[in-house]
Amino acid sequence: MTRLKPELAAAVEAVRQEALAECRCGILITRHGAGKYTVSLSEDVPFGLTWERHAGAVCPGGRTK
Repeated sequence: MTRLKPELAAAVEAVRQEALAECRCGILITRHGAGKYTVSLSEDVPFGLTWERHAGAVCPGGRTK
């Protein structure tokens, strides 16, 4: 993963803690625009992985479209 801004990194870490507690979902980071992201648990992402998407389809391996 690329270097994250502090706010985004904090959100990813908070969701990572949830993922570790549940052990069933991975993390999905969605970019909605310049500097606008959501970070969530996703059953579409395998546990232990973090995927990124750009307001479109999920791309395995963290690549964005």
